[in-house]
Formats: sequence, structure tokens, C-alpha cells
Amino acid sequence: MGDWWYRNIIEPGKLPLLLALGAFVLTFLVTRMITRLIRAGRGPFRNISSGGTHIHHVVPGIILMTIGGFGGVASSSRGFGAGLSAVLFGAGAGLVLDEFALVLYLDDVYWSDRGRKSVEAVVVTFSVVLMMLCGLVPFGVDSVTPDEQQSRVSVILTIAVNFLFVLVALVKGKMRSAVLGVFVPFVALYAALRLARPDSLWAERVYSRRPRAAQRAEARAARHDARWSGPLRRLQDWLGGFTEH
Repeated sequence: MGDWWYRNIIEPGKLPLLLALGAFVLTFLVTRMITRLIRAGRGPFRNISSGGTHIHHVVPGIILMTIGGFGGVASSSRGFGAGLSAVLFGAGAGLVLDEFALVLYLDDVYWSDRGRKSVEAVVVTFSVVLMMLCGLVPFGVDSVTPDEQQSRVSVILTIAVNFLFVLVALVKGKMRSAVLGVFVPFVALYAALRLARPDSLWAERVYSRRPRAAQRAEARAARHDARWSGPLRRLQDWLGGFTEH
């Protein structure tokens, strides 16, 4: 275990990233637990207000992210300072993304359906950081052979092509596939080649002139949502403490 830890975490300088991820997940879970208790009127926890203004936890989150971010830039990738900065940044990110929907909609939608965007943002962030910890490199650079790495043209071309697939997947309304495709290019390629979501920018611009494609996109989206929306909603309810409406 010690050899694996040193070879995969310490030597590559990934300990700060691991600490940040751990602080991020722990802060999100603790925050959700506390907000559930406040909502239920149980325990010693209460909302914080100042001068009649409710202080959302995104505010201390921004402060922690600022301190941790600048501290991380000022320190090396190793040592106590780097670890402390990583923990502060991860904890701040957990607080901020727990209220991602508030920042997105500029409205207190924490316990509404729109508030589920916060849980989605946390899950996506956790997945991306975990893939980075596992050694995956964005845009398929890790799949370039040593010979190809000697050529800047090959590396730039690989990044450009994979970025194009990710961009098309985003325009087609497939955000999760696009994020995963940043690290696994095949996923972005698959999403880019398939039909777009009917509410996407691609469907609005392209399918408006192709009614059959629009109908197929709506039918496929309906099948996909019927299969996956239920389990996804239950996962969000379990993580975020939402209730069914």
C-alpha cells in the first residue's frame, strides 16, 4: 500500500488534488446534512443573517476558494502550505457548488426542482476531478504515442479534433457526455454523431429545416428520459434531500 501511495499520489504531486477532492465531497455532504436539519427544524443549526439579510453559504465558499486558490498559486505543489490551500479550496468549492443553482438563476431555488442543478454540478465536478486523479488527461493527449508527442502538430491536432467533438456534443445539448468526453474522447465522438436533444441549440438551428430529424430527436429523447430520469431523480433526492413534487 505504501509503495502504491508513493508511486501514484506522492511522486506525481497529486496529494493536494486528493486533499481538495476529499474536502470538496466532505463539505458538500456536511452542508447538505446541516441544511436538511435546518429545514426540518431539528438540531442546534440555524440560518445566518446580518442586518435582515440571509447569508448564503456561497459567501464563505467564495472566501475560502479565494484564499485557497491564491495560496495554492503562491506555494509549491508539495508541503504543508500546498495541502492546506488545497483543503481550503476544496471546502470552498463544495460550499459554492452546493448553491450553484442560486448563482445560475440569481434566485433562492435551493429546495426547488431548479435547485437540482447544484447536485448535478457537484456530481460532474467530482467525476472530473476523480478522472484527473486516475491519470486521465483532457482531450485525448494521453492517447498520443511517444513518437507523436515529439511532433507539436500531432498533439495540437489531437486536442483540436477532440475539442471539436466536445463542442458539438455541447451544442447538441449533451452536457454530461461532453464533460466525460473531455477525458474520454470516444464518448464525445459518440455524442457528437448521435441526434441532438430537441431543446438544444443544434435542434433549433438545424432540425427546424428537417422535420423528420426533429421528430426522431423528440422520440429518442422521450425514450431516454423515461429510462433514466427516474433513477437520476432518486439519486438527486438522496444526495440533495429533495422531496418529490
